[in-house]
Amino acid sequence: MNFRAIGAIYKFEMARTGRTLVQSIVSPVVSTSLYFVVFGAAIGSRITQIEGVSYGTFIVPGLVMLSVLTQSIANASFGIYFPKFVGTIYEILSAPISHVEIVLGYVGAAATKSIVLGLIILATAGLFVPLHIHHPIWMLTFLVLTAVTFSLFGFIIGIWADGFEKLQMIPMLVVTPLTFLGGSFYSVNMLPSGWRTITLLNPVVYLISGFRWSFYEIADVSLGLSVSMTVSFLLGCMIVVWWIFKTGYRLKN
Repeated sequence: MNFRAIGAIYKFEMARTGRTLVQSIVSPVVSTSLYFVVFGAAIGSRITQIEGVSYGTFIVPGLVMLSVLTQSIANASFGIYFPKFVGTIYEILSAPISHVEIVLGYVGAAATKSIVLGLIILATAGLFVPLHIHHPIWMLTFLVLTAVTFSLFGFIIGIWADGFEKLQMIPMLVVTPLTFLGGSFYSVNMLPSGWRTITLLNPVVYLISGFRWSFYEIADVSLGLSVSMTVSFLLGCMIVVWWIFKTGYRLKN
C-alpha cells in the first residue's frame, strides 16, 4: 500500500477546503441554522412533540444527515471531476499507484470533510435545542458509514458526469428530494399506511432512522435493518467503482 500517494491526494483535497472555507463549511452551517430557526419557530409552535421528543430536537439528526449526504456527494464528485476536466487525471492514472489508493485518497478526504461538517452542525444545533446522545458510538458509526458511502456515490457521479451541470443533476433532482421525503422533518409513522409503505422504499429513510435512534432511541425501522441497508448501499458503490476502474469507463477516453 502506497501511503505516500494516498496522503498526497488526501492532503491536496483537504487543502482545497481551506481555500473554499465559506463554501465548504460556513455556508452549510448557516443554511442548517436557518432550518432550525424557520422549522423550529414555524412548525415547532404547531407540533410540540413527536414520540415524546420536542420537534426542534427531533429534526436535528435529519438536518445533520441532510448536510452530510449533500456535502459528501459534492466534495467527492467535484474532487474527481476537476482532474478529468483539466486533464490531470491521466497523470494520476499513469502514476505508480493502484486504483484502491486513488479511491482511498479522494473518498477519504471527502468523507473527512463531511464528518467534520456534521460534527460542527451538531455542535451548532446544541445552541438552539437541548441535545442528549444516548448511543454516541452508534451515532459516530452511522455518521462515518453515511459519509463514506455517499462519498463513494459522489465519486461515481464525478466520473460519470461529462459537464458541470451533471454534477448537480443527481444531487438536486434525486438525493435532496429523497432526503426531505425520508423522515428528516417528520416521523414516517405519522403517515397513512399506504404512504408509509411507499416511503419505506426510500433508502434514505434507513439512514436517518438509524441515526435518530442513536440520539433518542426512537426509530421508524429497526436498527438492524438500518445498518443492513447502509452497508448494502456501501457495498453496491464499491462494486460500481471496481467496475469503473476495471473497464476504464469515462477514464480512458
